[in-house]
Amino acid sequence: MALATLLTLAGLQALIVISPGPATVLSIKTSAAEGARAGIILSLGFAIAAVIWASAALMGLSLLFEVAPYLQGGLRVVGAAFLVWIGITLWRQADTPMPASGTAPPRGTWPTLRLGIITDLANPKALAYFTAVFTGFMPTDPSFADAAAIIAVIFGIEFVWYALVALVFSRDIPRRAYGRAKGWLDRSFGAILAALGIRIAVP
Repeated sequence: MALATLLTLAGLQALIVISPGPATVLSIKTSAAEGARAGIILSLGFAIAAVIWASAALMGLSLLFEVAPYLQGGLRVVGAAFLVWIGITLWRQADTPMPASGTAPPRGTWPTLRLGIITDLANPKALAYFTAVFTGFMPTDPSFADAAAIIAVIFGIEFVWYALVALVFSRDIPRRAYGRAKGWLDRSFGAILAALGIRIAVP
């Protein structure tokens, strides 16, 4: 695989990851409330989900959807319902005070990792990207080395970006700023995610 192709895929992945979405909202909220460790574990979950999506795309997910388009529609509805659930949860918890730094109840490694994986697997943005845009830039017949390089790039970009978000928002100044604006931020994020989910479910 040409280096230029790999760099193009890396650039596309970076743009997708940086653009705000459910993962960004959860990363900020988790890191501010539970600290850097929880945020980094969540980042690992996002990266694992991205690898699952990329692997599925490499194995011909878009062709499967052409043969059975109802599968894509079903995944879209499930993802939309998950976004609505996250939005409602954020709205309901908007008035809950954020615990002092380091005092949030520990969620545990596996529940945090699982939340990251499920969030990115259910993300309609990931579904659209990996079944349409991503597949358009892949080599026609990727070798094992090509696939390994692509997977490594996808994992690295996803993990590094959200780990950086976790490190930033677990620090005192960004954390206090989020805490002061938590009520209206959580309601805004919740409303946006719920509206996006409804929009995706009812095209």
